[in-house]
Amino acid sequence: MTRYAAFLRGVNVGGVNLKMAAVAETLQDAGFTDVTTILASGNVLLDSRSGVAAVRQKAERALRDEFGYDAWVLCYDLDTIAEISAAYPFEREVEGHHSYVTFVSDETVLRELAELADRAGPGEKIEVGSGVLYWQVPRDGTLDSTIGKTMGKKRYKSSTTTRNLRTLDKVLRRQRGAEMDHR
Repeated sequence: MTRYAAFLRGVNVGGVNLKMAAVAETLQDAGFTDVTTILASGNVLLDSRSGVAAVRQKAERALRDEFGYDAWVLCYDLDTIAEISAAYPFEREVEGHHSYVTFVSDETVLRELAELADRAGPGEKIEVGSGVLYWQVPRDGTLDSTIGKTMGKKRYKSSTTTRNLRTLDKVLRRQRGAEMDHR
């Protein structure tokens, strides 16, 4: 059994409003076990015997069928999430800035987004990682930033989702806490 983090794109922002309890129930009904949601922004921990691609497909289908929206889910085992978080290339906490990780499941899209590093705006930092784009931006300029303006395009919806670094750390802490409870 593998423990996964599933990140739902665009949930509870921009018009797709879902109750996390209903999301957890839907994923449980789809056959995943030990389903837990974190925050209201579409962060889910779940167990499955399937590989990451099958988990993604099954979760997307279940959410589409239950809630009738164009669900996009990116899934990673928790060791990968820990590696991605640990590899964050910038100072993690900078006053007046947000620290983000954009997960990218399509290598072509990742290469396209990596090219944006050359066009980073004032105070914005962009660096490509393994399957992710690391990004730091002034708090008051997120939506007007190079990445902010790009990520809303339809082309990127099925293969990307962005999370604040603090959210990733919260996901990892939740899992560590659960592991301690089982000892």
